[in-house]
Amino acid sequence: MNTTSPEPTTPETGTGTDPGRIVLLTTSHRVAPGLLSWPAWQALRTADRVLCADGAHPQLPYLREAGTAVDEAAPTAGELVDACAGGRTVVVVATGEGEPALTDGLARLAGSGRVRMPELELLPASYDLPGARLLDLVQVMDRIREECPWSSRKTHEGLAKYAIEEAYELVEAIEAGDRDELREELGDVLLQVVFHARIAEEDPEAPFSVDDVAGGIVAKLIHRHPHVFGDETASTPEEVKEHWLRTKAAEKQRTSVTDGVPLGQPGLALAAKLTSRVRTAGLDVPLPTGEGIGYELLALAARAETEGVDPEAALRAAARTYRDAIRRTEGQD
Repeated sequence: MNTTSPEPTTPETGTGTDPGRIVLLTTSHRVAPGLLSWPAWQALRTADRVLCADGAHPQLPYLREAGTAVDEAAPTAGELVDACAGGRTVVVVATGEGEPALTDGLARLAGSGRVRMPELELLPASYDLPGARLLDLVQVMDRIREECPWSSRKTHEGLAKYAIEEAYELVEAIEAGDRDELREELGDVLLQVVFHARIAEEDPEAPFSVDDVAGGIVAKLIHRHPHVFGDETASTPEEVKEHWLRTKAAEKQRTSVTDGVPLGQPGLALAAKLTSRVRTAGLDVPLPTGEGIGYELLALAARAETEGVDPEAALRAAARTYRDAIRRTEGQD
């Protein structure tokens, strides 16, 4: 946009009986072009003139298809004020940057006191839905995968360790109560999901996309919450868990309560998970006895789970206290 053209400086500029109206129409690139609000369509249909500085703006084909004439022009603030003189309405379809040069120019004219200004209205034509920024993440990941020498060579196997690291960092942020850190670590975990899904698109035999991942978890959540999306009822967390386990068992068709328990998880968490599965299933399986600290830790983990305590979190909390004591001792040396 041309920002060097002189603005009108004479009191006569825009001195018609009605200075008119400027409508700055903004849209979101995260919403499909053409999906505009009804007030936006009304403004476009009743405008005396519609302008857009970007001839490749994604909305233009849809506006023209709807019968709205759009002039590809980038007027200065003064030119736009003149175009509104006499009570005319001019709609400016904003580019992705939001027309900062134009709005700054209009602000300078209004502040000068020498020009009778049109009414200025900012009209959002489309709004981002919750989760819309996820589309940005998918687009950024696409480009990184194609152009970054490091990211373009990564495989599921090569990324696996980062998923574990990021999950631990997320847990640490939760336990530390740091909200900024929590938001950042959630983003890092989300990146792992999108990264793996992007790699999966390239599989020659069984490709899938992030949409397939999202669709799968949506279907699973709906199926496992019949008390929300179906006819069943649940008024307590225990009843919800019962629904979840029953539908999960039907989906997986497991023959043992231990099926699906990852043996590679930390030992205390593994012991607590097995104890939880046994207790939930109503099985009577005594803890094995034997020599060594492993059996003692197993008993402690089982006891913690029975008492509603996460043994991993409890041990980490104790370890942090120990770390602080070490640092205090180091500071006294």
